[in-house]
Amino acid sequence: MTGAVRQDGTPIEVLLVEDDPGDVLMTQEAFEEHKVRNRLTVVSDGAEALAYLRREGPYENALRPDLILLDLNLPRRDGREVLEEVKKDDDLCRIPVVVLTTSAADEDILRSYQLHANAYVTKPVDFDRFISVIRQIDEFFVSVVKLPPRA
Repeated sequence: MTGAVRQDGTPIEVLLVEDDPGDVLMTQEAFEEHKVRNRLTVVSDGAEALAYLRREGPYENALRPDLILLDLNLPRRDGREVLEEVKKDDDLCRIPVVVLTTSAADEDILRSYQLHANAYVTKPVDFDRFISVIRQIDEFFVSVVKLPPRA
């Protein structure tokens, strides 16, 4: 699998917002194992995610992501706050957000969709299944779905 590219031939930019180093490593390995050409950038907390998305401080030259993979349970600002901020911001709201979290709680699922998440995926604990989930997210959001043009 090569991952999709934009019409101009550039790789899809994916922002992973995840504080668990093990989950970051598994996501990176999923991208590498399946030869996903998409560029994966990682930030480890909600405040850092918002700074990245708003191109503040050290992120002033950050590329706008085409897709956000967002954990809910984050330090400083949790994923729900990040999702709410992204979806109410006119410059960011078009970016698809996939909530990728360990929580299978109905209230988390409902709240995420109320905040306009584009998808909610519960992280599998098994490595092979985790790889499969990342591959399926890539195939769907990057190869099947037409993403909005970059701002």
